[in-house]
Formats: sequence, C-alpha cells, structure tokens
Amino acid sequence: MDLNLKGKTALITGSTSGIGFATAKILLKEGVTVYINGRNHSSVENAVSHLKSEVSSAEVFGIVADFFQLNQVENLLEELIEIDILINNVGIYTSKSFFDTPIETWKDQFQVNLMSSVSLSKHYLKGMLDRNWGRILFISSECAYLVPPDMISYSATKASMHAVSRGLAHITRGTQVTSNVVVPGSTLTKGAKTFLADKAKEYNTSPEAVEKDFFNNDRTSSLLKRFASTDEVATTIAYLCSPLSSATNGSVIKVDGGSSGGIL
Repeated sequence: MDLNLKGKTALITGSTSGIGFATAKILLKEGVTVYINGRNHSSVENAVSHLKSEVSSAEVFGIVADFFQLNQVENLLEELIEIDILINNVGIYTSKSFFDTPIETWKDQFQVNLMSSVSLSKHYLKGMLDRNWGRILFISSECAYLVPPDMISYSATKASMHAVSRGLAHITRGTQVTSNVVVPGSTLTKGAKTFLADKAKEYNTSPEAVEKDFFNNDRTSSLLKRFASTDEVATTIAYLCSPLSSATNGSVIKVDGGSSGGIL
C-alpha cells in the first residue's frame, strides 16, 4: 500500500526492538527517512544494521539518547533539528505493589514515558505548524484502561499521554498537523516471548498453552484471544503517520484486540 510518505522524515523513540522497530521497518519501505533511538550504541547500531539488511533502500540513522539524561535529550534535539513525524514510543515499567513502589520510581517513569514526549513534541510541533504538515503519535498501552494493581505508576504515565495528545490536537486546529494516541494491547514483543518461554519451562508445557491460559484467566476481556504481532500494531501506526489519515486528529486508536472494551 502506498501511504504517500516518500520523502518524509521520522523519529521513533525506543525503537531498537518491538513495536518501534516494526514501525521503522514499515516506514522505511514507504520511503521515509527514519531515525531510530536507543539508550546505548550497540543496540542502536545493531538495529540500524538489521533494518538496512531487511530494507535495501533504507535511509535509516541511529541516535543514542537516554531519556533519563536531560543533556542527551538536548543533544538529540541539536542533532535532529526538524522532522515530519514524531512517534513517542519509549517507555519503562516496573511490576511492584503500590506500597512497595518508591516515589523515585514514579518520577523516573514519568520522566521517560511522559516528559520525553512532552519535550520532543514541544520542540518539533512548532516546525510542523510552520510547514503546515506533521504527525505526532503517542504510543500508550491498554494499561491506561486496564490498570494492573502492580503497575499503577506505569499506567498513570500512559493515561497522561492521552491528555497531552488531545491538548496538542487543539493547537493544530485547521492545519495539516495531527496528534493521536495508539493503544496497543498484549503484543508479542521480545519481552512477551521471554515471558511465555519462562512460564512454559516453569510449568513444563508449551508457550502456546501458556498464551491460551493467559487469555482465558488473566486477560479475559480480550476478543482477539492471542498476542498481537508487532507488525499488526505497527501497520496502524504507519497509517496514522500518513496523509491518508488527515481526518483523524485528537483521537485514541486502539489496537488491543478489544481488551479495554467500549468505544472510548
């Protein structure tokens, strides 16, 4: 499918693997110049190498930036002055009870998950408005709706993204710039594969059996009844990056297999 994106430039944070990496691959195939991001040189270099091997025409570059470090964020903004597409994908989480989660953990997760997207959006949105074209996407999570009691801090960061995106959409009123949220559900990332393999080993069964049990007992609201692939999520993200999605602004688009229910 031609998404009319040839010649555009995109930055995807936290994109050396998972949904970010899959999105980068699709955008590269559409002729987008893509800047991927990770916290260390080796992971970024490996991701760039893999993308170039999978997409022969790839114009892909790596930027190392740890969003814990404000000076590294500043360096990123100095290195990459303007872009057409910003995908705020980077995120960290922990799994602890509410009472055992230190306030510092809350601060760290808000710094990386939310404030990184605020800083980048504040920088790049001005140029998008001046050029009258741009896309800002916030990659949220079904946890913004289905809040696990051991991941309240993470869920709060993702829910906050929705408010920021909607506010930015109002700023773009009457322009060809849009701001939207994508809500993935349970997705078969590297971490999810490890989870399934570890549980299968622990209970002497197969990863497929663990997956079935997960959706029968832990994620009973899912209509899909399986993990979505990273490509399935990335396809939706790529569409929202394109001019074809120009009538979608200030919206929340769910790719969660129906797990969070409702239409909002």
